[in-house]
Formats: sequence, structure tokens, C-alpha cells
Amino acid sequence: MIRIENISKAFSGKTILDGISGVFEKGQTNLIIGASGTGKSVLLKCIVGLVRPDLGTVYYNDRDFTHANKDLKTEIRREIGMLFQGVALFDSLNVENNVKFPLDTLTDMPEDEKLDRVNFCLKRVGLEGSNKKMPSELSGGMQKRVGIARAIVNDVDYLFCDEPNSGLDPQTSVLIDDLIKEITEEFNTTTIVVTHDMNSVIGIGDHILFLYKGHKLWEGSNKTILDTDVQELRDFLFANKLMKAGATF
Repeated sequence: MIRIENISKAFSGKTILDGISGVFEKGQTNLIIGASGTGKSVLLKCIVGLVRPDLGTVYYNDRDFTHANKDLKTEIRREIGMLFQGVALFDSLNVENNVKFPLDTLTDMPEDEKLDRVNFCLKRVGLEGSNKKMPSELSGGMQKRVGIARAIVNDVDYLFCDEPNSGLDPQTSVLIDDLIKEITEEFNTTTIVVTHDMNSVIGIGDHILFLYKGHKLWEGSNKTILDTDVQELRDFLFANKLMKAGATF
């Protein structure tokens, strides 16, 4: 479980996040949604420690991550897996070594155990036997699956996904969404997904936090979001529906 309290952040005098609080439960796909420029990615970076908030605190299972000492931060970071928007695979490494990278850098696990774990994760994302392929040989969807395998290879408790469907066709996007949800439930991770994809919202949004101009305006689930009376959220949903319809034609 991750709890954030009163997270605020400004850059060059411009407020990006203003007093954001919320709880992200384990075993659920927790979504942060909103239009571009609303602070979604900045909030994610505050949660994982890439950006320090000006105010507020991030807790990992009641451990204060924001003000933690170096040892505690290192301990918590070892429990975190991250799927980046651009996947961020190493072009010079094959699939096996890309997935194994967190184990090489964060653990002293014996090599045979590392390979067992890599093969387990590749099989889990449907890429069994692809160990020696290079990233350039893979489709965009396959690269995302390699990224997911790398994110979970260290048996993480927390999984973060930044726009996981960026650049993917609708059918592949659904497959990636389903995989993220399956892994979240199977391994009981605390999963946070930043997205503006309405298919993701409706399909896997167990818990959703809607940001608008740096403020949290709504919180709920995919079962209640379509009934919202928050006008800004209704406008966001309608705009996404129009974009989907336009793409169809």
C-alpha cells in the first residue's frame, strides 16, 4: 500500500501539484488520469522519488519515503519496478540481459538463479524463448512486455507504469492492460498506472484519481466514473470519446 499526503510541487514559481492526497491499495490497478499538463507524471515522479515534493509525504506501507535516510530509500527502491513510457530498453543488450539488469545491479543472486527468474518472467509475459533477440527485432507491444518482465524480475511489491499504451494500436493496448492487471492480482502488487487512455480507465481502473490543473478533483473506480457530476471530468471523458471515435473513422 502507498499513501500520499498533501503532495505539492512547483517549478519556477508555477504550481504543478497542489495538496494531492490519496491511498493506493495492493492488489489493485490504481490509475492517475487527466489531460496533458495536469501533473500526472510529476506526481508519479514524486511517488517514486525522482522528484522531491515541496510539501507533503509519500508512505510505503507506513514507511516515510520522502524524508527517509539513504539506507531506507535504497531498501524501498529495491521493492519497486518501473515500466517507462518509452520502455527504455538497452539497445545493445539482448532481451535476457535487459530483463536481468535489475538483478545484476540490485542483488547478489547467483547467475543460475538470475536466469531462472528471467525465464520465469519472460514466460509470464508471453515471451518464452525470446532471450537472445535484440530490442530492434521486437514489435512495440513485445518491447512493452519485455519492459514489464524487467519491472517485475526482482519480485517487486510496487509496480509503476507511465503511459504503458503509448504508441500501441488499440488491440495491443488491451493486451498490455490485461497483462498489467493479471500481474497485479497474481503477485498482489501495489500498481500505479499513469494514463489518459479511456480503454484503460474502463477496463482496469479499480481505483482512479483524476487530476485537473494540479488538483485532485475526483476519486473513484471504473464502475462509478461514468456517473460523475464533476464537469471537468465529464469534459475529459467526452473529449477522449470523441478522439476514439475519430480514430475509428
